[in-house]
Amino acid sequence: MTCRLLCLSLLAVLGTAEVQAQAAGMFSRLGFGARGIAMSNALVADAFGDASPYYNPALAPFTSRQHLEASAAFLSFDRELQFLQFAAPLRPRAGIAAGLIHAGVGDIDGRDLSGYHTDTYSTDEFAFFLAFGTRIGARASVGVGLQLFRSDYVALLDPAMTIGIDLGLTVRLTEALRLGLAVDDLLARYTWDTSALYDDSGTSATDAFPVRLRIGGAYRLMEGRAQIVAEYESRVRTAELRTARIDLIGGLPRPVAQTQDLRLHDARLRLGAEVRLAEPFALRAGIDRIGDGAVDAAMPSAGFMVEQAVGRLLARAEYTVVRQPYGTGAMHLLALRLFL
Repeated sequence: MTCRLLCLSLLAVLGTAEVQAQAAGMFSRLGFGARGIAMSNALVADAFGDASPYYNPALAPFTSRQHLEASAAFLSFDRELQFLQFAAPLRPRAGIAAGLIHAGVGDIDGRDLSGYHTDTYSTDEFAFFLAFGTRIGARASVGVGLQLFRSDYVALLDPAMTIGIDLGLTVRLTEALRLGLAVDDLLARYTWDTSALYDDSGTSATDAFPVRLRIGGAYRLMEGRAQIVAEYESRVRTAELRTARIDLIGGLPRPVAQTQDLRLHDARLRLGAEVRLAEPFALRAGIDRIGDGAVDAAMPSAGFMVEQAVGRLLARAEYTVVRQPYGTGAMHLLALRLFL
């Protein structure tokens, strides 16, 4: 029971969502860094603004110069979320990036079936990614990403680990317009074994990550000082529905479990924008989860960026605020990016 309570807590920690969204690895689908989240994560085609290749590995060749980025989010309900990334161009045609996402919840109040306090728990989830992309011809780029996921819930439950594969493509239609396509989390799934917690009553279960197909565009205007981004995402995942009933077996009532495989699908739209009011200053805004089923599910966001040269380095400080869905408050993010 304790394990189940912890699992339910973690699903709620980083923003409650509809049933389709409460799938394995939800923390990894919140976005990456202050800039991406401020622009509603609609960066699958953003080859103009040093977008993280986490959004599309085919963006790696467009990294302008080596840089290191660190971000941290401030959340309610004892939640935490951090990002770290290093990206570099591989001249003349390629680029590479590596990064880490950590999400967790602390001070979880553990209680037994009688309601008495047992212990204080915490949970942690990690996603490490490596992305490589290269240009093919004058107008297109392709990329591949590898992600390693790890989930730690309670001490007696072995951490769940899995690997996911991302594929990406971008195409430049005009100097101002680029399209992008990405497929995320192929082959990723968590496998749980609760035998260490419940002995003979323990079970083994597999939770597949949703396979996500994202397509979008990025359009520059105002002589390159502004851009508008849009993205459509389709998610498909399989789930196992377990039901129990009582049957008469040999004249005695016996519990019987039934399983049914389900195929779930949901879709959403994202819109975002960025405008540089001056060379060292930019404003950003966006709205995520458009069409996600409920008005209260939408996630508007806004933020800004300030640049300052520090010797030979260029430092970029960023701030973002996001309204989280279903009354869970606001998420604030701070980021520092150093161009080396």
